[in-house]
Amino acid sequence: MGWGDLHISSRLLRLPLLFLCRSMERLPVEVCLKILSLLDHQNLATAQLVCRKWKILASDDTLWSYLFTQRWGVDHATFFAPDGSKLWKDVYAVQDRGDRVGLGLKIIREGDDYYLVHQGEIQRHLGSRRPKTGEIIHSPATVGEEEFSNMVEPSSGILDKILFFIGDLESASVHAKRSRVL
Repeated sequence: MGWGDLHISSRLLRLPLLFLCRSMERLPVEVCLKILSLLDHQNLATAQLVCRKWKILASDDTLWSYLFTQRWGVDHATFFAPDGSKLWKDVYAVQDRGDRVGLGLKIIREGDDYYLVHQGEIQRHLGSRRPKTGEIIHSPATVGEEEFSNMVEPSSGILDKILFFIGDLESASVHAKRSRVL
């Protein structure tokens, strides 16, 4: 059974999540995969968080191969086909990141994390703006107004601040370049 052999109503995709998850548990795997193939990569990644079955189904290598081929075509899929232990999901993520930020050496921000990226591939995690586990974030409510105003904010180091600034600057410039093109 191929992906094109099934037709799924778009109304099915608007059902409440819990009902949809329970309903999909009773469906054959092929039908579930067809439903998931209608999602874009961001929604598919989110679907993995719904329940265990969706996590397994949404991680299916054939599904990610299909999505890659749909987005970039058969020639790209043949050229970028994963070798060894790599999965199509990982190949998709690298190709998508390359499309979003370019192929050169870049510092990017994804959420609160900063990465060094080359040709869409994450080379190194540079740091995070998130507080470290166990780190106490003080506020006037936790220590009192006067004590809070006298506290010195812990510094994360000048290098981290420079990296975060460069990452923010690159993110803003990519957004500005996209706006100019549109």
